[in-house]
Amino acid sequence: MSENDYCGHFPIGVSMATMSTAIETIDPMDLKTESGKRRIARMKKEKSLYILMIPGILYFVIFKYLPMWGLTIAFQNFQPILGFLKSEWVGMENFRDFFSSPDFFMIFRNTLVLSLLNIIFYFPMPIVLALLLNEVRQAAFKRAIQTIVYIPHFISIVVVASLTYVLFTTAGGAVNILMERLTGETINFLGSPRWFRPLIIGQTIWKETGYGTIIFLAALAGVDQNLYEAAAIDGAGRFKQLIHITLPSIANVIVILLILRMGQVLDNGFEQIFLMTNALNRNVAEVFNTYVYTVGITQGAFSYSTAVGLFKSVIGVILVLGTNGIAKKFGHSGLY
Repeated sequence: MSENDYCGHFPIGVSMATMSTAIETIDPMDLKTESGKRRIARMKKEKSLYILMIPGILYFVIFKYLPMWGLTIAFQNFQPILGFLKSEWVGMENFRDFFSSPDFFMIFRNTLVLSLLNIIFYFPMPIVLALLLNEVRQAAFKRAIQTIVYIPHFISIVVVASLTYVLFTTAGGAVNILMERLTGETINFLGSPRWFRPLIIGQTIWKETGYGTIIFLAALAGVDQNLYEAAAIDGAGRFKQLIHITLPSIANVIVILLILRMGQVLDNGFEQIFLMTNALNRNVAEVFNTYVYTVGITQGAFSYSTAVGLFKSVIGVILVLGTNGIAKKFGHSGLY
């Protein structure tokens, strides 16, 4: 193709040679400068939004990133009087002590079992409740139910533990009184290792299920209603619409929350476990968070407890990255 053929694509009177000269005279640095100027102009125009970001940035810097400096004591024989810089460096000794400790397998087992039970029994409950609420057609009735199921989330875990004690104690607990009248026997729910995990899972389901539906209800609100109308025309009932439209539409939300939940497999919380633990059920109740408190705060083993906490965090990061990779292989968007 000749030069004249190309000239037909440019404005009248502009030859190929002229356009080539013009393109060659453009300096990439000028483009970067122009792009930078536009960026600065946009930042000035939206400065109020950047100002609003400052508290959030400061929060993460002060409370999330700066405390990471304290992780160095996991590799030291930390002495508060000597500080971070002068304490003896011991390398991986604290980790070796933890892995060789007889408590390691007990704590790892208890934490893992409790987390798996949470994933199996608690994680699906907000999804099921959200799907049920989504089927309610009376707006006033739906709002009333949502308000009722949200309330337990705002009740302190201390109050929840107290209610559990009042209901299940052998000394006049309502459940044991009823069981004694029906069967003539009582069960030591609070002191039995067998009943510790069901009580913890039951508390979590009662307290957090309602509040957990918020995200799923928001996702369900974004589902295209035309899909339901088309499915109804094709003869699909409510159950088939649920299987083929509703669940696939919120599948990415479910996967993302599951990925985030996997990062907490070794993090069962502290307050709930601590409040429900006693001398009779400690062999199944001791988890990483309560163990860190016991050896770190009550026994003063700061370096050792930091090593335990760091191990827990590293495992959480690995699980998040691994689960995210698996989700992406199955066609989901994942976290990133």
